[in-house]
Amino acid sequence: MDGTTGTSSQDPEAWLLVGLASGIGSRYFQRLLNHFGEPQSILSATRTELAELGIPNPAIDALLAQDRSRIKASLEWLAEPNHQLLTLNDKDYPTLLRQIDAPPPLLFLIGDKQLLHMPQLAVVGSRNPTATGLENAHEFARSLAATGFCITSGLAQGIDGAAHSGALKGGSTIAVMGTGADRIYPGSHKRLAHQIADQSLLITEFPPGTQARAENFPRRNRIISGLALGTLVVEATLQSGSLITARLSSEQGREVFAIPGSIHNPQARGCHALIRQGAKLVESAQDIVEELGALFATLENPTDAETPAEGSDIMQRDADYQRLVQALGYDPVSVDELITRTGLTAEAVSSMLLLLELEGHVSSAPGGYYCRTDRLTSRHSG
Repeated sequence: MDGTTGTSSQDPEAWLLVGLASGIGSRYFQRLLNHFGEPQSILSATRTELAELGIPNPAIDALLAQDRSRIKASLEWLAEPNHQLLTLNDKDYPTLLRQIDAPPPLLFLIGDKQLLHMPQLAVVGSRNPTATGLENAHEFARSLAATGFCITSGLAQGIDGAAHSGALKGGSTIAVMGTGADRIYPGSHKRLAHQIADQSLLITEFPPGTQARAENFPRRNRIISGLALGTLVVEATLQSGSLITARLSSEQGREVFAIPGSIHNPQARGCHALIRQGAKLVESAQDIVEELGALFATLENPTDAETPAEGSDIMQRDADYQRLVQALGYDPVSVDELITRTGLTAEAVSSMLLLLELEGHVSSAPGGYYCRTDRLTSRHSG
């Protein structure tokens, strides 16, 4: 099988048999995993054991049947190059997404799964935006991607598509789909989806063959917000599904940002409502970078809140950070040169530079990045 799960010890067939069993959604799967620890043990459980956990009889019937015909299409899809299955027990499963209520136990991926570990910002909005809205989505996404954020959106018409396109020009993007990974919706975004798969990452919790259905998209939205440090709403009416994503982001403890617009523009009313409810009003990409700085640092190193003097020191970071720091100096160094000096990927360098800049250790200049504090290099002396 060319496609892989993130860890070779996991059995994709067992995960698929449980995850795609009729009546087993994210909540029941989570309950079963909490009790049994792994899908193989779930499949070996008795009817009585499953019933004692509150699993409904139809779902128990599906688990006991172990109908392999239900997973045939998924296994065939996984056999294709660059197709992957990421499971809830996988070490590469995104930390932020794992923290949400009922995280998806299965994620089907096409592309670079390492992007899941970059700091992400969700950018969402109207499917029928104004020209200004499209321009704002494109430029905010391009600018933030160039800063080191991975831009996450839902591959929909309008703002989503503009955000993905802008992000690809500045850096990377993740498209969260409301269909199976073999079904591009809307069809007009097939070229964009292929570009994202080649250069960034497509993900979905829906198995291959799943068509676009209205009930899929709220589920997709919780993944969009769940992956990200915050959600930016560019344009939205009061009835927009983007407000669902913003609400989920707030409920998940993430930041919500909104771009204001004309009081005469119906597409701005959803953003204005969010701002009245406490969303951060933003006028530039830098507004978002500044707001997310403390949150990003805390998530990157949870001990910061308890031991700021020691926990935030660059000496506490892993070998890749130390390698990057050694490659920096007090004169600007370009990202390309840092990649050459360190041997790290462009995504890794961008992500680490963003954190260092947010914490005040480095600054950017026209020629690249440079150190701001002696503490970065003092440990190398003697």
